Amino acid sequence: MGRRVLLLLLMAFVMPGAPIPEPLAVKALRSQRLSSSFISRPAVVMKYTIHYFQQKIDHFGFKTDKTFNQRYLIANQHWKKEGGSILFYTGNEGDIIWFCNNTGFMWDVAEELKAMLVFAEHRYYGESLPYGANSFKDSRHLNYLTSEQALADYAELIRHLKVTIPGAENQPFIAVGGSYGGVLAAWFRMKYPHFVVGALAASAPIWQFEDMVPCGVFMEIVTTDFRRSGPNCPETIRRSWEAINRLTRNGTGLHLLSEALHLCVPLTNSQDVQHLKDWISETWVNLAMVDYPYESNFLQPLPAWPVKMVCQYLKNPHVSDTQLVKNIFKALNVYYNYSGQARCLNTSETTSSRLGSQGWSYQACTEMVMPFCTNGIDDMFEPHSWDLKKYSEDCYRQWNVRPRASWVTSMYGGKDISSHTNIIFSNGDLDPWSGGGITKNISDTLVAITIPEGAHHLDLRANNAFDPMTVLLARSLEVKYMKQWIRDFYGSLRKK
Repeated sequence: MGRRVLLLLLMAFVMPGAPIPEPLAVKALRSQRLSSSFISRPAVVMKYTIHYFQQKIDHFGFKTDKTFNQRYLIANQHWKKEGGSILFYTGNEGDIIWFCNNTGFMWDVAEELKAMLVFAEHRYYGESLPYGANSFKDSRHLNYLTSEQALADYAELIRHLKVTIPGAENQPFIAVGGSYGGVLAAWFRMKYPHFVVGALAASAPIWQFEDMVPCGVFMEIVTTDFRRSGPNCPETIRRSWEAINRLTRNGTGLHLLSEALHLCVPLTNSQDVQHLKDWISETWVNLAMVDYPYESNFLQPLPAWPVKMVCQYLKNPHVSDTQLVKNIFKALNVYYNYSGQARCLNTSETTSSRLGSQGWSYQACTEMVMPFCTNGIDDMFEPHSWDLKKYSEDCYRQWNVRPRASWVTSMYGGKDISSHTNIIFSNGDLDPWSGGGITKNISDTLVAITIPEGAHHLDLRANNAFDPMTVLLARSLEVKYMKQWIRDFYGSLRKK
């Protein structure tokens, strides 16, 4: 696996667990929410019905009438036809049921907002395959895998719901999404403001494109996360790359490294070594993304504050190469074997293997071009510059397409978005994607919520007894804005 593939997979700081000063608003929230949020309670039962809607494969041409079935889920247990609302999840790069099950926030607030929940699957992911089993066999078929087509799908689906569900026609829709889904939620509000009254874009790196943020900021945040959990942790990881290189300069070293890391498939050549280092790098990135304050199973079964646990094994960078690699194995084992069931480490096991890796690889080679780089000084990774030309060549070899690095900026406005309204951009300060997110208010209605001690879209996860007060406050603010959008919607109806 080359460096480009690794990059495709990526999708005031406080030490995890350390006390933080409590603003008055947080203290007030503590008194209001203590009984409901800090006492363990049964998880919300996620009951939904599965539906399919016939979508056009191409919304922007008139020559073909070909269609496909887009899958979507509906949960209406708490929906009220009088004064209710509809929360619409803009599905991202994977099976919609997986995202539904990991977006507990929507389920937690459904009763309070009298909301119907709709989870729409993104084209070319899950079961929503425009050309069925042949969807990824021909680049001509993949030509319709774009964010623009996906947003048009959501618009047409909302139009369909308004027509076919009695009571939905005159209700406010709110877009909700996390990560790429959060990007889509924001873009949907920008492009189709007549379909949704607002959007919650959680951990949405809408500025991780072209030259809007430095290409190194992502990996710098990952490094900062590890440094908080162990002062010597990043230096130990930084030294591990050269240790691996030294150990594998001969055939015996490949065997020793394979044994030390308990690899399922032994290393045989330098290409395997590069794949290994990319796989390890991705693991550190994933750990930073899901550094949640409680046990979770979002990407892997993991303990609470997993980065802190990993860094317990990486306290001393000044050990022998062999001992350093053995310590790296113990750290990797936290991520890949917390359940204790794995007999070896499988380097073909990645986050992308659980999500829609083919689809995202293609999207990253066309319009979703996110520059990443490392220098090995401000971050703990091997130096790697951003080379668009080489990136383009790799994309052409794989998909027979060339990336359009400037298209997202042209299509969605880049940083020039002040004319839009009613979008919440939430970001956790532990989340490396926050480097490409909006972390300061742009206007009174384009607002940023920063969550200290928050990892990747922590606010979209279900309420948990171990949630930091910061995320409880963030969710409270998000609901406050949503309620205002709903009031404004019904207020405008009464004026008509």
